[in-house]
Amino acid sequence: MRKCFLILVLFLFFAVPVSAKIITGGVEVSVNQAREELFSSSTPKPDFRVIKANIIDSNRIENISMLLKGNTDLKDRILAKFSDSTYGVIYKNNPTNVFYYSFDGILIYNEIKSSLEYPFKTYKYTPDGNLVNTSLRVSEDEAFIFYKSGKLLAHWVGASCYDEENNVIMTREIFK
Repeated sequence: MRKCFLILVLFLFFAVPVSAKIITGGVEVSVNQAREELFSSSTPKPDFRVIKANIIDSNRIENISMLLKGNTDLKDRILAKFSDSTYGVIYKNNPTNVFYYSFDGILIYNEIKSSLEYPFKTYKYTPDGNLVNTSLRVSEDEAFIFYKSGKLLAHWVGASCYDEENNVIMTREIFK
């Protein structure tokens, strides 16, 4: 029994690289750890075919109508309404892309998710392919958002958003 335990410990020791950084939901992550995790790998490039196909929201009238009624989970897409009159659309057949539209249905940003499981990275681009910001979504309730320069833009924890000096800069209402 002791020999099996020792073999298991040795296997785990050699199987996990020394430099591996594992960040999982529910574990505290510092701003610097999040920054290092985000900027340690290359940034994916946007798919301009996807952007071109979504440059105008062909469902704008229905999307605005559903948002005004408070309906956000539709058959083929999920909607989000923002306080500045913009809105977001995630198509269920392509959930790693988020499209952000102006009120008049013109694409203002395309966000690409690296995964659908926490933790994951996101990259937000303008329609012409300029990186706006990147984020590390640690869990459903926590996210670090950085400018492309690496400076912290925001750190969301639950309903509160903090700056790098830990001042609350914004709040949100969370529906679960």
